[in-house]
Amino acid sequence: MADSPRQAAKDRAYEHVKRQVLRGAYEGGDLISEGDVSRELQMSRTPVREAFLRLETEGLLRLYPQRGALVVPVSPGEVQAVLEARAVLEQFAVEKLTGGTARAREALNGELAGHLERQRELLGTADLSAFLEEDRLFHTSLLTATGNPLLWQFYGSLRDRQVRMIADSVVADPGRSETILAEHAEIADAVRAGDADRAKAAVRAHLASTRAALGLA
Repeated sequence: MADSPRQAAKDRAYEHVKRQVLRGAYEGGDLISEGDVSRELQMSRTPVREAFLRLETEGLLRLYPQRGALVVPVSPGEVQAVLEARAVLEQFAVEKLTGGTARAREALNGELAGHLERQRELLGTADLSAFLEEDRLFHTSLLTATGNPLLWQFYGSLRDRQVRMIADSVVADPGRSETILAEHAEIADAVRAGDADRAKAAVRAHLASTRAALGLA
C-alpha cells in the first residue's frame, strides 16, 4: 500500500533535514525553523514539525518552542569516544581479515576496490553526501567481512556520528577527501597482502588524521 501524502511529506522532511545535518549544511549550533524548512521544501509546517520531533529523539536536534530547533553539536568528548570505539573495532577487523584465506581477502578486495573507485570519481565534485556514504560503506565492508553480526551492528550504531565527523573534517580541510582516499587505499592494500601489522598501523594512522583534521590532535 502506498504511503499517504502526509506520511510521504513527513518522510521527505525528515530525510532532508537529517541529510543537511549529517553533511554539515546545517552546522552544529545553527538554529533552524519550521518555517524556513517548509518553504524550502514547499510543504506545510506540520510534517516538518513531526520530522523535527523524530530528529530530536535521535539526538540531532534540540527543540525550543516558538524559536526553532538547535542543531546539536558533536562535542569533543563524543568525537574522542567514537574514535576510540572505531580503533578497537577496526583494528580487530583487519587483524581477523588478514588472517583469513587469500580467496576471502580477494573477494573483500573487490568490494573495497569498488568503494575506492567510486570515491575517486567523487573527488572534486559537489556531491559530499555521496562521498560520505562511500566512506561509510568502505569501513562497514571491513566489519561485515568479519562475519560477526554483533560487531557490525554496534559499528552501525555509530553511523550518524561518524558521518557528521567526516563531514566536519572535509569542510575544515578541503584536501581531506584526497587524504581519506589515500588512507583507505593503504588499508585495503594491507588487508589484501595479509599483513596484519601494516593494516592495523594504517587504521591507526587514518583515525589519527581524522582526529587532527577535527582539531583534536
